[in-house]
Amino acid sequence: MLVVVSDTHAREESRLQGRTAEAVREAELVIHAGDFYREPVLDAFGSAAASLRAVYGNNDDAAIRDRVPEVRTVEYAGVRFAVTHRHRSGDAGLVMLGRGRDGDAVICGHSHRPRFDDSGGLPILNPGSHAQPRGNRPAHAELTPDEGGAENALDGKLVTPSGEVFETFRIEGGARE
Repeated sequence: MLVVVSDTHAREESRLQGRTAEAVREAELVIHAGDFYREPVLDAFGSAAASLRAVYGNNDDAAIRDRVPEVRTVEYAGVRFAVTHRHRSGDAGLVMLGRGRDGDAVICGHSHRPRFDDSGGLPILNPGSHAQPRGNRPAHAELTPDEGGAENALDGKLVTPSGEVFETFRIEGGARE
């Protein structure tokens, strides 16, 4: 399982609770889309996750920026993700970033609003914030390889820390040229 989180905004700990904490511990890979806030939070995620891939966000301190990139490409189960915290040009810029990185989808954070949008030419996944939702539903994303055996396909869901699934989606990979 791949778990995606973002926008922790903490000083000392991961602020993981409930299903979000379980999912991070169970995941083969965790992607954090930025705004840990302080370096001990990055370390806490590194300790909790079997494997962590992260980018820094606009509120991350210099120590975090020294350790993780602003943008990275991550592949999981044949699906390639362009990962960044935000893009000043909005969704159009995110799609361009994803295409420029030969991605099948883009993962971002920043807005604290969980969403999946595949209407703009390349799917965009924002897991929201598990710790500081700012008026939105607290959330993370869980993605698993297709149970039917289809290659390069992930079934995803947006999940609250209490375990409520409030949106499901699918990302197809391998369509790169």
